[in-house]
Amino acid sequence: MKKIIGLFLCILVLTACNSSDEPKLLDVNLVINPETADVNSPVVFEAEVTYGGEPVENADEVKFEVWRSKSDNHEKVVVEHTEDGVYVLEKSFAEEGTYYVYAHVTAENMHAMPKKEFIIGEPSEPEENPKSNTMNEHDEESDDHSH
Repeated sequence: MKKIIGLFLCILVLTACNSSDEPKLLDVNLVINPETADVNSPVVFEAEVTYGGEPVENADEVKFEVWRSKSDNHEKVVVEHTEDGVYVLEKSFAEEGTYYVYAHVTAENMHAMPKKEFIIGEPSEPEENPKSNTMNEHDEESDDHSH
């Protein structure tokens, strides 16, 4: 009987250890609709923000940084939560070309900044190193974006 109780306690302890708090991650899914648009037509940018798989409705900051390829003029727009962890910006562009957007998201003491490319009218020459992956505070690469 002592062996059965001991085995039960061992299983209970191991189960408790395995169900410990797993680290949660901040995830930002950046969606551009449409990814190719006409001049002066609306483009919708959505940042779908989750933390540990749950929608984040109270991020510390969500900001879209938008610029035309090879331009030093980066427009930064702070956006508010709409619903279910989604933050939205609608914008139109008067100049044709290849554009980029970063979604800067700070929540749960983490920062994520996915980047995507989109086209307005005819594409222009793209940037030389168009990092289109998600960058976060642990990445070694930098685009002069402080975290």
